[in-house]
Amino acid sequence: MPTVYGIPNCETVKKARAWLEAQGVAYDFHDYKKQGVDPARLEAWVRDHGWETILNRAGMTFRKLDPKLTSGLDARKAIALMIEYPSSIKRPVLVDGKRTLVGFKPEAYAAAFPGKR
Repeated sequence: MPTVYGIPNCETVKKARAWLEAQGVAYDFHDYKKQGVDPARLEAWVRDHGWETILNRAGMTFRKLDPKLTSGLDARKAIALMIEYPSSIKRPVLVDGKRTLVGFKPEAYAAAFPGKR
């Protein structure tokens, strides 16, 4: 069963969850704010997609951080930042065992769940 990682009040997460529900795709939901994020899982996402994709630098959480925390980022520093501030992780991240989708694009979800249109 796929797992959607995110924050429940995020509009993009809401759209992804609504898409999955409309297609009849059952999923688990993991709330970053309440449950945090497993460092090993986050490291795998960064390894597979790059920290630049996983870190949500456009989000309010990141923009409000002290520039001392956000300057000179590399993978190690970005992972530490995302563990400390899970709201800075791009949302949603969908993991289904075969793939990891970062962000929500209906066409990517439709390709990942063929026959669920």
